[in-house]
Amino acid sequence: MIKAFSFVIPILFLGSLALAAMRKVKVYDSFTKGAARAAPLILSIFPFVMAVTVLTKLLSASGLEDDLLSLLAPAFRFFGIPEEIAGLILLKPLSGGGSIAMLADLLEKYGVDSYVARCACVAYGASDTVFYVAAVYFSGIKRKKLSLAIFFSLLAYFLSLIVCCALCRVI
Repeated sequence: MIKAFSFVIPILFLGSLALAAMRKVKVYDSFTKGAARAAPLILSIFPFVMAVTVLTKLLSASGLEDDLLSLLAPAFRFFGIPEEIAGLILLKPLSGGGSIAMLADLLEKYGVDSYVARCACVAYGASDTVFYVAAVYFSGIKRKKLSLAIFFSLLAYFLSLIVCCALCRVI
């Protein structure tokens, strides 16, 4: 079964090339034009991505993360979210790499079949890195309502955590 899926990407690639040839599209020229348009986009996104990265590191290094975790633990407990995954919940909207490392630590510490591990997996999968995605999407547009978009993204993330941890308790 897995062997059959290994052919999907090459088939899609070759199919795209065949379709381009039938339509007489100059594939290499189109590729280089697209690559040339990517450079200014990368330069416009860089300051936003750098700000998110620096803020994530400062939050951790300053000790503010630990204070915030102890402050939010009772609220998480009230909503049925295990306190053990509070760090993951705070880190996920900021850092994908850091949150996957934290998820791996939780799985190792509590076991993959535990309630904490199931909720941690849900917390990891329930959202993307909200601030990174917002920085990328909003860097290219003139009219920005960034704070409203981030607020609703974080609200949806938190509500999904409550519902999914409740479902994990039943499963």
